[in-house]
Amino acid sequence: MEMPDPDARVISAKADIVRRLSAVVGKDALIHAPEELRAYECDALTAYRCPPLAVVLPSTTEEVSAVMAICHAARVPVVPRGAGTSLAGGSLPTADSVVIGVARMTEVLETSHDDRLIRVQTGRTNLSVTGAVEEDGFFYAPDPSSQLACAIAGNIAMNSGGAHCLKYGVTTNNLLGVTLVQMDGTVVELGGGHMDAAGLDLLGLVCGSEGQLGLVTEATLRILPKPEGARPVLIGFDSLEVAGACVADIIRAGVLPVAIEFMDRPCIRATDAFSGAGYPDCEALLIVEVEGAEAEIDQQLELICAIARRHDPVELRQSGSPEESARIWLGRKSAFGAMGQMADYICLDGTIPVSELPRVLRGTAELAESYGLKVANVFHAGDGNMHPLILYDANRPGDLAKAEDLGADILRLCVEAGGCLTGEHGVGIEKRDLMTAQFTGDDLEAQMRVKDVFDPDWLLNPAKVFPLAASASRRALAAE
Repeated sequence: MEMPDPDARVISAKADIVRRLSAVVGKDALIHAPEELRAYECDALTAYRCPPLAVVLPSTTEEVSAVMAICHAARVPVVPRGAGTSLAGGSLPTADSVVIGVARMTEVLETSHDDRLIRVQTGRTNLSVTGAVEEDGFFYAPDPSSQLACAIAGNIAMNSGGAHCLKYGVTTNNLLGVTLVQMDGTVVELGGGHMDAAGLDLLGLVCGSEGQLGLVTEATLRILPKPEGARPVLIGFDSLEVAGACVADIIRAGVLPVAIEFMDRPCIRATDAFSGAGYPDCEALLIVEVEGAEAEIDQQLELICAIARRHDPVELRQSGSPEESARIWLGRKSAFGAMGQMADYICLDGTIPVSELPRVLRGTAELAESYGLKVANVFHAGDGNMHPLILYDANRPGDLAKAEDLGADILRLCVEAGGCLTGEHGVGIEKRDLMTAQFTGDDLEAQMRVKDVFDPDWLLNPAKVFPLAASASRRALAAE
C-alpha cells in the first residue's frame, strides 16, 4: 500500500516541534522516542506500519486546540486516533505526522434522562457509555464487535454500527452533537441536545468523515430506555443462498428484529471450537433477535419461525432463558477472535441490498475459489452489511497481495449489486483506490472541495479516503 513520502522539512524540525508540543501538554502527554512510537505505528489493519513523528495524548479540548494550532503553523500533518481498532487503516500514521490520541479523554460531562442524552469526551469506549447509564435503565444503541475497546471518537469518524443497527441505526442515527477542533485550532460546536440543528447538516457531514475535517473531542449521544426483554432464535441451513433468501423474506414480511446475524460453515466451525457454543454443523447459521414485551416477542418469533420453516432449516432453536440466549450469542461474539486463531485475515465490510444476498454470497465463493483462498462470512445480514474474512498466510510471499486483490474484487461485486464499499469500517487506506469503482470523478471532486473548506492545507489524516494521486495533487496545490 503506497504512502506519500515524508516531508523532509518536518522531519528535520522534529526537535523544535516536540519542544513546542511539550510546552502545551507536558512531557507526560508526549511520546517521541523511537521505541515508544512503535505502539502507534499501526491500527487493527496490522499489515501496514509506519511510526509517526510524535504522539500527543491530550486531556481536554483546549489542549487539542493548542496542539492543532502548533501543527497547523508548522504545516505538520495530524492523524486523529481513537482506540486504534480501525480495520481499514484509518489511523495509520505517516513518518512526518503527529498522532493526536484521545485515549485520556474519557469523562462523562453531562447526563440527562429526561432528554435522553449523554455528553462524553470521545476517548470513552463504546461499551462504557452504556455502563454509565444502565443502572438507570438506559443504554447506548450502536454496538460494534469491538465495543469493549473502540472509542466514541473512532465510532463517529467511521459512522460505526454493530449487530443491533438494523433496528436502532448506526452512529449517525444516535449522534446529537459534537465539539470539533479544526486543523487551525478553531473549536466549533455542531448540533447539541436536540433532534436537529438549524441550517446545513454539518453534523451529518462530520459523522463518517474519517478525520478529514477535524478532530471530535466531545459528543452528545442519544440514550434509549432498555427494552423489557429480548430473545434470539438460531436457524441453521444447508445452503448459503437459502439462508440469504430467508433473511430477505423476514425483512419483506415487515418484521423488524433488533439483529439478524449470519455465519457460514468455516466461521461456524471455528467459533464453535473456540467458544463451545453448541452450534449445528451446517452451511449457514442465522441468529435473529427480537425485543419488547413478552407477548410482543412471542408474536414476532412465531412469524420468524414460520418464515424459516418454509426454507427447510436443519435446526430451529428458540431461546428459553437468559442462559440460552447468552449461549446462542457466544459464538457470534467470539467470531473474529476465533478466526484469528486459524489464520491471518482481512475483514471487509461492503454493503448490499438485502435481496442481493444470495447472489453476492455465491459470487464471493466463486471469486475465492478462483484466487485459491478461503473466505469465511460473518456479518449483519439484516441491513446487508457484509463482513467476508479473507484468510491468508502473512508469512507466505505474495499471499497478502493476493488477499487484497480478492478483497477488491469482492467490494466491486458489492458495488455492482447496488451496494457500496463500506458499511461501518470506513475507507481509510484499504479502499481509497477503489473509490473510483463507486464514485465518478465529479463525485470525488465534490467531496474533495468539502475538505478544501475545512482543511485547505490538506494536513488532516493524510493519504486516507481519496485516491492517493488525487490527494497528493491537492496537497501540492495547497502548498504553493
